[in-house]
Amino acid sequence: MPFERSAGAIVFRREGGNIYYLLLKYPGRSEGGEYWDLPKGNIEKGEKPLETARREIAEETGRTDVEFVEGFMKWIKYFYRVEGKMVSKIVTFYLAETINKDIKISFEHTSYAWLPYEEALAKLTFDNAKGIMRQANSFLSGKWL
Repeated sequence: MPFERSAGAIVFRREGGNIYYLLLKYPGRSEGGEYWDLPKGNIEKGEKPLETARREIAEETGRTDVEFVEGFMKWIKYFYRVEGKMVSKIVTFYLAETINKDIKISFEHTSYAWLPYEEALAKLTFDNAKGIMRQANSFLSGKWL
């Protein structure tokens, strides 16, 4: 079974005492329609996961001003099907803050949204992304109380 390693981030910004999370809308794939997810991508040869997360954020959102939050690194594992074959995938996620809400999405996406936690959680398509979002929000809530 093919195996992939990816990395990405839960990107957030603070405004007026509130936290907003960035979601990206991906076009449909052969097995389903459009979906909302977090910025992420495959780790390239010689890259470390944090380097991949930084590169993917820049490529997918145009943001290069992110600051990664110390102490947050989580991963998810899942399987998906491509061209009739099952692929095993592990994605490492970091937490990254930006002060700029301007986003320039890549050709890989059809839209984006900055949303407060509850709305972001409801809009995410996949349960594993929702789980990472819950962990990130808990981490931020505990850190800034």
